[in-house]
Amino acid sequence: MKLYNTLTKQIDDIQPLDGHTYRVYSCGPTVYNHAHIGNLSAYIFADTLRRTLQLEHEVKQVMNYTDIEDKIIRRSREQFPDKDPLVALKELTDHYIEIFHDDMQKVGNDTDAITFVRATETINGMKQLITELHAKGFAYVADDGVYFSIEQYRKSGKTYGQLLELTIGNTSEARIQNDEYDKESVHDFALWKKQKDGEPAWDFTLDGQDLTGRPGWHIECSVMSRQELGQPFDIHTGGIDLIFPHHENEIAQSTALERNPLMAQVFVHNDHILVDGKKMAKSAGNFFTLQDIVDKGYDPLAFRLLVLQSHYRSPTHFSWENLEAAQNRLDDIRAWADLRWQPGTDTMPDELDQLFKSTREGIVAALQNNLSTPEALAGLGKLVNYMSVVPIPGVEGKYTDGTLAFLDSTFGLDLANRPDITDEQKQLVSEREKARDAKDWAKSDELRDKLKEQGIGLRDTTYQGAIWFRL
Repeated sequence: MKLYNTLTKQIDDIQPLDGHTYRVYSCGPTVYNHAHIGNLSAYIFADTLRRTLQLEHEVKQVMNYTDIEDKIIRRSREQFPDKDPLVALKELTDHYIEIFHDDMQKVGNDTDAITFVRATETINGMKQLITELHAKGFAYVADDGVYFSIEQYRKSGKTYGQLLELTIGNTSEARIQNDEYDKESVHDFALWKKQKDGEPAWDFTLDGQDLTGRPGWHIECSVMSRQELGQPFDIHTGGIDLIFPHHENEIAQSTALERNPLMAQVFVHNDHILVDGKKMAKSAGNFFTLQDIVDKGYDPLAFRLLVLQSHYRSPTHFSWENLEAAQNRLDDIRAWADLRWQPGTDTMPDELDQLFKSTREGIVAALQNNLSTPEALAGLGKLVNYMSVVPIPGVEGKYTDGTLAFLDSTFGLDLANRPDITDEQKQLVSEREKARDAKDWAKSDELRDKLKEQGIGLRDTTYQGAIWFRL
C-alpha cells in the first residue's frame, strides 16, 4: 500500500506496524450542528481508505466525537438555557450524533466498522496525561487553566513542526485559550480550561490547585487515540485544515513524554470541497448539508461518487451540475449491476470474462497506489461501457462471480443488494415482447407505459430482446 505521508512529504510504502492489523484514527465531527458535505467528504475518504487497507490486512478504525468544546457549549446554552450545563451538553450532542450517524450511512460509510469514542467518556485519561505533562515540565498552570509549553517541548530535543515548517517568525509567545485558533501563528495551547459561569465542568486538582473545568480540544484526540490504538499507531486521517494547529499539537502533547517522536507512522490528509473556487465552510456561509442534496432529489450515493471522482489530495469542485453528472454516472453503474437479473445467455465471451478479471485487478492496483479513486472508477467505467454497447445479461463466468460484492467492498455504492423486479413486472416485460413479435404496437406501447409508471424502463436489443432498467 502506498500513501502520501504528510510527515515525510512523500508517497511511502506502508505496512502495519505489528505486521497484521492497521490501526487507524480518524478525526471525527464536532457535534454541535449538522455536518456539511465538506466534512462528510473527509469521512468518505477515511472510509475508502479503510476499505482499501482491508483488501490485505485487518483494520481497526477509531473515530472521535468531539462533544465538549467552545462552540458546543455556546450552542447548548442557547438551546437549553434553563438546564444544567452537563445535561444541556449531552442533549445537544446526542441529537447531532444521531444525525451524523444517519448521514454517514446514507453516503455509504460503514459505521459498523468504526469504533466511535466520545471525548466526554475519556476525561479521566485526559486529566492523567495533563498531570504527567505537568510533572515533567511540559505543562504549566495559568490563571485560566493549564497550558502546553512549546518552548519546553523544543528544549527536550523534539521538533514542533513535524507536519509543516514552523519558524520563530510565525511563533507567538502568547497563549491561546480559545478553541478557534489563529492558524497563522504558534501559541502555547490550552490542555485544560477552568470553569466559567454556566459551563459544564469536571473536578480536577493539579499542584494543589482547584482547576474544576473541562479539557481543551487537542488533548481529547491524543488521549482517545492512545487509549484505543496505543502509540505509535499506523495512520492518522483528517482534512488538510487539521494539519495545523490540531494535528501538530496532538503530536507534541502525545510525544513529549516519549522517546519515540512518532504519534502515528503516517498522517494522511484530504483536500477541501470547493464551491465557486472557495473552501466550503460554515463560517463562509457557502456550505450545504446532505439534506440539501436529498431535498433536490439527488441520491446521497451520488455525492459519494462525486467525491471519489477526485483524488483525495485534490479539491472536489461541488456544483449542482457536477452532482447531476455524478447522479447520471451512478444510474449507469446501477443499470449495469441490474443486468445480473436479466434473462441471460449460457456462455460468457472470453473477452468479457477477461475484462471482468482485469477490471478487478486494476481497481485494486489503483486504490493501493495512493488511493487513486479516479483511476479505479475509470476501470469500472470501461466495463460498464462495454456492456452498455453489447449487453450480455445474466452472464456467469469465472471472474464475474462476486464482482458486485467486490465493488461494494471497495467503493461502497451498494450494488450487490439491489433487488430484482417483481414477478408481475417480469410478466409485463414478457407480454410486451410477445406483442412486439406480433407487431401489435399499440399493445406494446401500452405495456411499456405501464412499466414506466412503475419506474421500469426498457431498452430493446437485437440479440437479447428487451433489457429493463430502473428509471
